[in-house]
Amino acid sequence: MTFAADLQVAPAVAMSQNNDSGSSNDPLQTATGVYVTIHGHFYQPPRENPYLDQIERQPSAAPFHDWNERIHHECYRTNAFARVLNEQGEIIDLVNNYEYLSFNIGPTLMSWLERYDLEVYQRILEADRKSCDRLNGHGNAIAQVYNHIILPLANERDKYTQIRWGKADFRSRFNRDPEGMWLAEAAVDYPTLEALVAEDIKFIILAPSQAERCREIPREENPDPQWLEVGGSQIDPTRPYRCFLPNGKYIDIFFYDGPISRDMGFSNVLSNCDHFVSRLGLAVRGDHRQSQVISVATDGETFGHHKHHTQMCLAYAFTQEFPRRNWTVTNFAHYLSLNQPTWEVVLKPVTAWSCAHGVDRWQDDCGCGGGGGWHQKWRRPLRDALDWLRDELIKIYEDTGSRFFRDPWEARDEYIDIIRAREASRNVNGSPANLETETFLSRHQHHQLTESEQIDALRLLEMQRHALLMYTSCGWFFEEISRPEGVQILRYAAHALALAGDVTGVELEKGLRDRLAQAPSNVASWPTGEEVYLQLVVPSQVSFQQVAAHYAISSLFTNYSPQERVYCYEAHQLDYQLQRMGSLTLAVGQLQLISEITRESSELVFVVLHLGGWDFHCCIQPFMGRIAYSKIKEQLFDTLKQASAAQIIIAIAKLFGDQTFNLQNLFAEERHRIMQLLTQENLTRLDQLYSQVYRDNYGVLMAFQRDELPVPQELQVAAEIALSNRCLTTIKALEQEASDSQLPLSHLAELEATATEAHHLQCNLNIPQGKPALEKLIWRSLWQLLYKTNPETLEEDIHYIERLIDVGNQLQLTLSLDRCQELYFHRLHSSIKPQCQLTIRAHEIIVSNDGTDNDESPSLTDWNTNSLRQLLQLGEKLAVDVSACLSLLP
Repeated sequence: MTFAADLQVAPAVAMSQNNDSGSSNDPLQTATGVYVTIHGHFYQPPRENPYLDQIERQPSAAPFHDWNERIHHECYRTNAFARVLNEQGEIIDLVNNYEYLSFNIGPTLMSWLERYDLEVYQRILEADRKSCDRLNGHGNAIAQVYNHIILPLANERDKYTQIRWGKADFRSRFNRDPEGMWLAEAAVDYPTLEALVAEDIKFIILAPSQAERCREIPREENPDPQWLEVGGSQIDPTRPYRCFLPNGKYIDIFFYDGPISRDMGFSNVLSNCDHFVSRLGLAVRGDHRQSQVISVATDGETFGHHKHHTQMCLAYAFTQEFPRRNWTVTNFAHYLSLNQPTWEVVLKPVTAWSCAHGVDRWQDDCGCGGGGGWHQKWRRPLRDALDWLRDELIKIYEDTGSRFFRDPWEARDEYIDIIRAREASRNVNGSPANLETETFLSRHQHHQLTESEQIDALRLLEMQRHALLMYTSCGWFFEEISRPEGVQILRYAAHALALAGDVTGVELEKGLRDRLAQAPSNVASWPTGEEVYLQLVVPSQVSFQQVAAHYAISSLFTNYSPQERVYCYEAHQLDYQLQRMGSLTLAVGQLQLISEITRESSELVFVVLHLGGWDFHCCIQPFMGRIAYSKIKEQLFDTLKQASAAQIIIAIAKLFGDQTFNLQNLFAEERHRIMQLLTQENLTRLDQLYSQVYRDNYGVLMAFQRDELPVPQELQVAAEIALSNRCLTTIKALEQEASDSQLPLSHLAELEATATEAHHLQCNLNIPQGKPALEKLIWRSLWQLLYKTNPETLEEDIHYIERLIDVGNQLQLTLSLDRCQELYFHRLHSSIKPQCQLTIRAHEIIVSNDGTDNDESPSLTDWNTNSLRQLLQLGEKLAVDVSACLSLLP
């Protein structure tokens, strides 16, 4: 994408042209002219393992840990720091697109952002505050139904809870009430509208295909306007509409421009800013109306993930093209405050934006979302199975919950406060939200609850939370029940029924499985939903014993402190003893585990025997008292003295029974870490072997290269492995020494020499770990340079960073310097550019005083003219436009 080279940084006030608040021509105060609203629906489904409250590694998202991380890298962060480039590809502006987009970000995604990238999370909140300031108190952000369930298919209570949770989550983040709400898949019917109005939602956004007819609102001079049939998407999307409900109330509705929105998602209209703006311009009505709004809506992930780099198109349009055309960027709430609806609309009975058959995509084999000849006959049985489970859980919740809560359903509606407190406390200090939980229970309890009753009360609330999560729309959206989305909602269902069993002893799993058996899959490996449940859901369930086994095996490789957090459990190490005998390692311990969510706890005894290599033998049992525990330890360590693996395993079986755990029972992240540790010794030996082969045959390799002959594969592989290993070792050494006052120049020189050697031998190095390590090292060095400048070493520090970038390029690591650019760009405009202005001012004063300095000269920092020039040249290296600053220097 190419942008005009002579454009300077776009000021934030570009959106408020003619902004004299006393002027009737100010489009921010009076409805006049053309307004543009681009809405992004940003959403990711909940992906956390419901038993661990953490997303596990998703190999399909490689090289990232999971799909949230991957999409964040491509979309959420890039929209918070969207580039505007000149013709040389240099950054002339970093735009926070969220300041100009109308947007909703699903609560499950916002929770993840808050935990994973607090900087981007804060940029989003800041963007809403700035849009409030710019648009008369109307922020860009709107709320979303909590976990993206299809509201027309929900029962009445679930409708209200989803809306209330969505509002409460929004309020806890943006510190204001939402004016609008995004409906999952824009799915709507009149009972849903009534629920929204009852919860003070002022407007929603729908597709033009969801309107049935419209007309001007009757008024005295025109008491009976003619209805216009618009069921074929003919409704005019440039104005807001009022939808009157059977109960006499109303809600306002914006219909986005369907053709343009569709082009944004499914064509290349965003590949070029001129193309995009011209496409929007075609929607402007030339009927001389006082004002009109061009509104489009699409998945927010379009901007950077589905359509790479299109966030740059938005940034340029917002800050350059729209102001040039005198178009005012606004949001729906602001436009509505200036332009109350003069037309009313009647909606079709039940519709959604992504299904041509009402909402059948989430309950029937309607054909939407299908492909490859696969059917979706599983959708109806899946919906029926979860509806049955929901209704069974309602009975349990009402019957048992009434013993604990004055009003169980009010308690559920306000449980979002505990969910948010738990998320916030975990993000701040990693501690559970105990005080908030106690306050919540005090407010809702039927009587003073005992400790066990409190645990059951929280179990019931978690049961209801998972009964809502199991309706996340993605589970039905695609073509197959065994996809990750279908498996995920069944995981929520499994956890909900397990919690019900923990509280009441009721067994619901068989009833669910029987109904899932009626859901035919398209995959032979699991022909029905029941097989999907048994093979893909049940193995993911986690008990206290599994958490203890995870802790026990990991303790052989990790020095645990007396209190640790293991996923969503507090682990209190009450006793621990480890002893080695030859190739055998034996550990025995006493452990208390406490769930951070329900506060239930379990005190357990574990024994783990490592027989060497990949062989582990672990057993768990309840703690039966100090005397029994002491006898277990004494017998096991006495047996270990015999140095017989067989005897120890027999002793463990007598004391703990037959249930055992091994490396395969560890949670995936830790299992992979231990697997790497266990293979490291072998890999080290192999690396040494390959290095020896490479050294012994270096002359032979050079001879083949000199005579341009094909290098024998065995020698080429040895060279590539040896040099890759040397690079990684050197990068690790650079990381370790980066915090020293003396720059590790010798290691950098060694890395440069290795890169040159690899280039001469035409080696393709395999060092994916080196890329993030070098990127982090460059960022850290740049931060140190910009914020803790040492004038005496400035030139050397800059040269060091430039060498790091060069060696990364030489190693063909395709370094991502985005965060370095963002860091430098901020410092450029907050410090370097003002200092350049001071420098030129000081120079002018000295010249005017015939070369004599005096008290009028502005005070300078440690950055003198030469230092500033060097810093600006570093900016050129980082592809940041510094030409304006360089031109200031004498």
